[in-house]
Amino acid sequence: MKPGTVFLIPAPLYDDALHALPAHILPAIQQCHAFFVENEKTTRRYFKQLWKQMVIDDYAWFTIHKTEESVITEFKKLLLQGKNIGIVSEAGCPGIADPGQILTGIAQQMQVTVHPLVGPNALLLALMASGMNGQHFAFEGYLPIDAVERKNKIKALELVSRQHNSTQIFIETPYRNQALLQDLLNVCKENTLLCIGADITAPTEAIFTKTIGEWKKITLPLHKRPAIFLLYAS
Repeated sequence: MKPGTVFLIPAPLYDDALHALPAHILPAIQQCHAFFVENEKTTRRYFKQLWKQMVIDDYAWFTIHKTEESVITEFKKLLLQGKNIGIVSEAGCPGIADPGQILTGIAQQMQVTVHPLVGPNALLLALMASGMNGQHFAFEGYLPIDAVERKNKIKALELVSRQHNSTQIFIETPYRNQALLQDLLNVCKENTLLCIGADITAPTEAIFTKTIGEWKKITLPLHKRPAIFLLYAS
């Protein structure tokens, strides 16, 4: 029996941002027999918005936490039975700063087809809009929570950016955004560029690139707003 295919299915970054999704996502969903998702409730709602006739209970649903052994076992079994599987993160693209990479890695080990679908990704959208170096960049994920460690990390990222002419991208838990921004303003040099992309694909989307010196003169409310930070010390 031919094994199933894995579809990496993007999700909207916001509930009402279906306009950011390409049309090819729905046919991929319709080919699947099971879904491995970060949040079952929101994924069910998202799918019903795209496909009102979908009978949710006709499909097998598994929640990805830290990808427990039982979930991995079911994933392998379904693929070997020829079932197509969709992997869906809570927002954005599976495996890019979101769960999914472990199951995708297992699919690659099994030599089954993995089909990634184009969709909204806040990291890439922010980089596209930043005007920074898109030829050489790195995503650092979350910076340290400890204030001293975080400031040291910012200094290190600024130095790497300057030495290698690279864009450094990172994120923070939304309720700590304002504290991170203040640390960036306190630590970085005046002429270093900082891009902040907040609420990307939402009606309140804001993506601005300014020098640290310019950022010090304005106020951008970021508390509890999903945001991406890009640093470029050219």
